[in-house]
Amino acid sequence: METILIVDDNQAVCSALSLMLELHGYQTLTCLSPEVAAELVQLHDIALVVQDMNFTQDTTSGEEGVSLFYALRALQPQLPIILLTAWTQLEVAVELVKEGAADYMGKPWDDAKLLTSIGNLISLHTLTKANAKLARVDNQRMAAIKGADLCGIVFNSGAMQRCVDLALQIARSDVSVLVTGPNGAGKDKLADIIHANSNLKHKPFIKVNIGALPMELLEAELFGAEAGAFTGATKTRIGRFEAADGGTLFLDEIGNLPLSGQVKLLRVLQTGEFERLGSHQTRQVNVRVVSATNADLIHEIQVGRFREDLFYRLNVIELALPALSERKDDVIPLVNHFVGAEFSLSKHTQQTLEAHHWPGNVRELENACKRAVILADSHHLNADDFGLIELDVAASSQTVEQVSFNQASPKPQAAQVETNYQAVNSSTDEKANIQAALDSHKGVIARVAKSLGLSRQALYRRMEKYGIEK
Repeated sequence: METILIVDDNQAVCSALSLMLELHGYQTLTCLSPEVAAELVQLHDIALVVQDMNFTQDTTSGEEGVSLFYALRALQPQLPIILLTAWTQLEVAVELVKEGAADYMGKPWDDAKLLTSIGNLISLHTLTKANAKLARVDNQRMAAIKGADLCGIVFNSGAMQRCVDLALQIARSDVSVLVTGPNGAGKDKLADIIHANSNLKHKPFIKVNIGALPMELLEAELFGAEAGAFTGATKTRIGRFEAADGGTLFLDEIGNLPLSGQVKLLRVLQTGEFERLGSHQTRQVNVRVVSATNADLIHEIQVGRFREDLFYRLNVIELALPALSERKDDVIPLVNHFVGAEFSLSKHTQQTLEAHHWPGNVRELENACKRAVILADSHHLNADDFGLIELDVAASSQTVEQVSFNQASPKPQAAQVETNYQAVNSSTDEKANIQAALDSHKGVIARVAKSLGLSRQALYRRMEKYGIEK
């Protein structure tokens, strides 16, 4: 409930205004002098002030009201103030409005007009305060980011901004972090940021992709092994925990860790103790663990493939990274980063890139950009260079699933594109037309494909089918 301060030397005016405003859902404070008004503004959260222009009997100059206005402005520069004036102070009130007073009304006032003015001004003031707060938060965030090591991460979306902000906050602690999100979304980048901005940034940072290691070697990789511990172990080797001692260990694809390894991992997280394979000597390490997974670990717990106690050890703080399809504003900045400054994109191509679903996330986008750079005929890239079917501008509101890859594998979308080529009905005539187009355009595939209404991939498939060489 907003509080309105009423300042008038006439108690009857204060009471009348107070009653009217309280009937319309406002809380009121009243006072009879400028001195008390200044004190109340400092003591209470005042949303708006309604003030008279004169406070001494037989005074009509309005000078007291002018002094109060500037005093309140000095205390709270954005505070809305409505001036109640007699006709003799009208010119003075107009001058104060020019100086920043919110509104003025003559006595006797019109209740409806006054209520409308109060409602509008309070709404505007609330919005202004909210915007100012957001601006302060944004400035603080940008200041924090400016001094941080972002490890080359590229983003422009609010969703990614929040992830980076949280990663920087997390970095200053020493708790375990679980980064979740789909494959290829950039979970390892967030792990890089966490370590690079932590107190351990000058200590070891060891990464292990558990999903890429054979099951029989996982425990040896993590905890080390003595010579002869298993076939092929000809010498003692330290594990990743020992290598990361005093620093950070990043365990990627933690959901792939077998139950036997989970038991040992839980122990080292709880106590810092472990043994190498083939050894009974207990060793001690102090390691911060950042783990990542694309798996639903809650489901894995329910089906008995992941230990619940380990989950809560790893997941002191969860950092959830959204898929690229949920942060479309990152697509074009990432493309520009991957292809480099020498290449440009049309607005049409940008729309096509943003509309694609990118199920493989940033990794898929990076590969598409590498393809575009290799296949491009010029420094101006189009959707076909990225292996995408050009988005129809007239139907640009279509769902992202409708923009698909032009891959060599038979897909309905690729087949649909090929139906645009209707130059001939028989294979003999088709082969002749392709050969003629190749001769006409001196074998430049991009021009040949365009003249025939085919994608380059479709053209290559037909050339292969008919044994046509470039």
